[in-house]
Order: sequence, then C-alpha cells, then structure tokens
Amino acid sequence: MKYRHEKGGSIQASNEALTGLTVLDLTRVLAGPYGTMILGDFGAQIVKIEQPGRGDDTRSWGPPFNEYGESAYYLSVNRNKASVALNLKTREGQDVLRDFVVHADVLIENFKVGTMADLGLGYPALRELNPGLIYCAITGYGQDGPYANRPGYDTVIQAQGGLMSITGPADGEPFKVGVAIVDITAGLYAVISILAALQYRHRTGEGQFIDIALFDSQLGWLANVASAYLLTGEAPSRFGNAHATIVPYQTFTTADGRLMLAVGNDRQFAALCQVLGHAEWAQDERFHNSPARVNHRQALIALLTPLFQARRTSEWIEALLDVGVPCGPVNDVPAALGDPQSAARGMVQTVPDPRGGHVRLVGPVPKMSATPPAIRTPPPSLGQHTEQVLREMLGYDDVHIEQLRANGAI
Repeated sequence: MKYRHEKGGSIQASNEALTGLTVLDLTRVLAGPYGTMILGDFGAQIVKIEQPGRGDDTRSWGPPFNEYGESAYYLSVNRNKASVALNLKTREGQDVLRDFVVHADVLIENFKVGTMADLGLGYPALRELNPGLIYCAITGYGQDGPYANRPGYDTVIQAQGGLMSITGPADGEPFKVGVAIVDITAGLYAVISILAALQYRHRTGEGQFIDIALFDSQLGWLANVASAYLLTGEAPSRFGNAHATIVPYQTFTTADGRLMLAVGNDRQFAALCQVLGHAEWAQDERFHNSPARVNHRQALIALLTPLFQARRTSEWIEALLDVGVPCGPVNDVPAALGDPQSAARGMVQTVPDPRGGHVRLVGPVPKMSATPPAIRTPPPSLGQHTEQVLREMLGYDDVHIEQLRANGAI
C-alpha cells in the first residue's frame, strides 16, 4: 500500500523493512525526531504528536525558513511522519493518547523525567493497556542518578561528557562539534535499542522500557580515547586536526587550500615518501614505524609542511591516491553535498511538497538490496494529519472529532 497523506489516503507505508510498525513520536528538537525519522525511512508509520498551536520547538528555530514558515532545522529530521495536534494537558487528549497506545508498537518521548507519569501516561500505566509496548524515554542524564532532573542540552553534554576537552587546537580553548552530535548519536542509540526490543518482543511477546541518556551516549562513543585514559590514567589532550597515535594523520596547507592526509600504516608512509621525493625518510630511524613517527611528530611535520604547500590540493590527491595513500579535500558543506560521490549515492534528494513546490533533503544513509529506506513524504505541517489519523487508526467519527476540538484536545 503506497504511503499517502492526502485526504482519504492511507498513512501506511508500502512493503518496506518496518512496514506495519506504528510509532508514537512524542519527541521534539533533535535526538528523538532524528531517531523516529530513521524508523520512518524504513517504512514505520510515525505519528508525530505535537502541541496544538505550537508544535515542535524547532519549527520556529530559524532563519532560514521555507515559504511556509518551516525552519531548515525542523525540515532536517521530520520527513515520513504524520503530524497530529494533540493537547496532552487535557483529559480528553490523554484519553486519545491511550487509544493510540492500544494500537501502537513503540512510543518515544523526551520530556523531563516524571512528566509522563504525572500525566498518568508513564510506562507502567501504558503497559497495562498494551503489554507489548516498547517505551523509549530520551533525557539528558537518564531516569536515575544525581543529575536525573537536570535539563539536557547537547552543548552542555559535549562539555560535561569530555568531548570538548579533546576537540579544538592543541594550544587553544576546547571546542564543540559543529553539529549537535550528542543528540544525533542518542537518536541512533534509541533506534538500535528499539530494534533490539522488537526482536525480544518477537520471541516473548513482551515490550519493555528503554532509558536513553544524552550523557551516557556521549561517554559511550568516546571509544579509544576513553580506553586510553582507563588504561594509563592520563587525561587525553587536544590535537587539533591531528591524531593522537598516528602520524602523519592531519590537515596540511596546500598551494590553494587544505588537504586531509591519513597515513595509517608503514606501507602507506613509504608510498608517501616516494611521492614527496624523499624515499629515504621511510628508513630514517625517527620515522621508520608508527611509534617512532608519533615520538618524533614535530620533526616529521616540520619536514612535510613546506612540501605540501608547493602543489594544489587536487594534484596531491591524484598523486597520493594513485599509490594508495588515503587523503581528501577539506570541503565546506556546499562542496560536500555537491560532490559527485554524494550525487551517485543519492545523498541529496528533492521531494515534492503537496502544498506546491519541492523540498531538498539529505537522503537516507543505509543502502539495502531488498528493503532500502526511502523519503516518501516531506516533513508535515502542524496538525496536517490529525483528522485523518484519528479516523483511520482509531476509528473516530465526525462527532467525536468535533467534541475533541471543542474541548481543546486537538
């Protein structure tokens, strides 16, 4: 069945990996919406519950905005969703959500700890209605611990979780990452956990509660940097665009820009030396293996820097790739999105907007042979599908819907 949003049409996806899965999305801003967008790309039916008259906070986070007043921020993570305007502060709105839960597989929310329970909509209460429900809560610090009641914001977590201490120039101040990377990865952890919970439910019939914290997510992907500290007890340092344990592995200024060089082993270093016209460096006891190059980092970089400034970035890339040395240009965002590889992989897609015109979006990341993810519909306007979803999913009639509107529930 084709995914359609026009009046009278279905809000179900066609035969894709997650077709038949219904997700109630009570999240806003980035972590939750990013996760539910991925589930929607795979064919899940995403019902985005939004506050009437206000909606997702990011709808107003701009400029830039499109011609309908929707921000680029909102557009980036809300495709393949149906928007239902529902006031959970009203008793009638809470009853509607309970009806949704009976028909749902997954509920995701990112309210402050205890908010849903205060509304009578916490996991224990909703589990009584639907024992198979998978309930995922995304918060800044998790459901317990001394910081559980603190608000969670990406940049605060980047700072508190150690990321900023290892990001930025070695002799400068700590930097945050240019995108809200903690939110993004928390959304990914949520998706992974939901898919694992679905597999468990497939075996047992039981749902479960998933507790995703931005802080935990940040610590979880410190990876080798955290491991190095746990092994040595020494706090990691900032290396700017260089690598802590691989040399040369950093940016270099060229005649017309910058080159990212990633020499990962001794063979690649020997090939680099050949291209540079200094094959003897590969035998130099200061540089002949990886630990030696790390120990003599400054001496090696001092030799390389003036050589790279003599030729254009494209010339270096051609020469280095020809001998198997990993490297690439330091692109800005327009260049990255306009790269031929991006076009070949469908990473920028143009989607028709039912209101007229088109919207350009970053395409789905995974490529799959049988059930590839797809962009079927653009991000919805606030409450665009309220009546349709209430009719199709819950079976409400016109009288019931008008009562809800009169009571301020929708």
